[in-house]
Amino acid sequence: MADSSRKVEKRDIPTARLVVRARLVGEEGFPVIFVHGNCSSSAFFESLMKTLPEGFRGIAPDMRGYGETEPKTIDATRGMRDFSDDLLALMDALSLKRAVFVAHSAGAGMVMQLSLDHPGRVAGIVVEAPLSPYGFGGTKDADGTPCWADFAGSGGGTANPDFVQRLKSKDRSTETPTSPRNVMNGCYVKPPFRHPDEEMLLDSVLNTHVSDELYPGNFTKSDNWPGVAPGTTGMNNAMAPRYYNTSSFAALKNGPDVLWIRGADDAIVSDTSLFDFGFLGKLGAVPGWPGEEKYPPQPMVSQMRGVMERYAKNGGRFREVVLHDTGHSPHLEKTQEFEALLTPFLREHAR
Repeated sequence: MADSSRKVEKRDIPTARLVVRARLVGEEGFPVIFVHGNCSSSAFFESLMKTLPEGFRGIAPDMRGYGETEPKTIDATRGMRDFSDDLLALMDALSLKRAVFVAHSAGAGMVMQLSLDHPGRVAGIVVEAPLSPYGFGGTKDADGTPCWADFAGSGGGTANPDFVQRLKSKDRSTETPTSPRNVMNGCYVKPPFRHPDEEMLLDSVLNTHVSDELYPGNFTKSDNWPGVAPGTTGMNNAMAPRYYNTSSFAALKNGPDVLWIRGADDAIVSDTSLFDFGFLGKLGAVPGWPGEEKYPPQPMVSQMRGVMERYAKNGGRFREVVLHDTGHSPHLEKTQEFEALLTPFLREHAR
């Protein structure tokens, strides 16, 4: 049984690339690195880290642009490599040869990139509600075919401007559907779930660094619907399919085992995502939608499954687990079920 009273401490860790603020549990044991997603921070893993079994050391960094880590520019033309290189630098600074990773949402993209570039450093991956291997937005089939040549509908211009402004002003209200608190409670999890540490999690969301260099990033105008295409800096551009594509994970030899956990009712990463222009256009929420043939909803789950199934055919191992009545954050919403899946995976791959 995991010890839910394990102490979490915060520490600044200088690395060769930037100074990383991290939450840490324990000094000894096999390392488990928790990697958060967009508009969040290591705080989202604090409660889960407390349940780590003895024999494991927990490390949860704030990624660049989030929390208290040094806010250096995200070069989106490298896809997720700024983040994966930051993770590698953190491992080097802590003298960690290998680790198991628990990666949420966009964090899964960071760790998939790390696995491609440095497979020997990754002992296993738990991907939770993972970013599609073909990025977020702008693709139309299970093979990640772009809807338009300029990848319009992805990148920094896709963030809701009112949400971005409210992030910047540290708005804690419930005034509009785009208030950060309402987005967190309505999309990060499946309503009516409310986390007991809601204020700490909202602090984490509001600690997103808002700028063209960090979140959401810059953008370019497009003649193609919906009128915006990726820029070159910032998080949302780093996730854009123009720059990010880890579908070659399918061909990785001797790659890490993958445990894929997702919620059946995820509103963010799904084949019917409320954050995807294709699906919003189909719903009539964004005018001018060019139709199903030209710009269908992005099949995010189908894209991930296709890559994982090819990975399995090439000798890799993965398992997909769907938690019902669960949204985008199973580790928050169904903590006991998540822990019951995580603990045996950790014990199997701590080598």
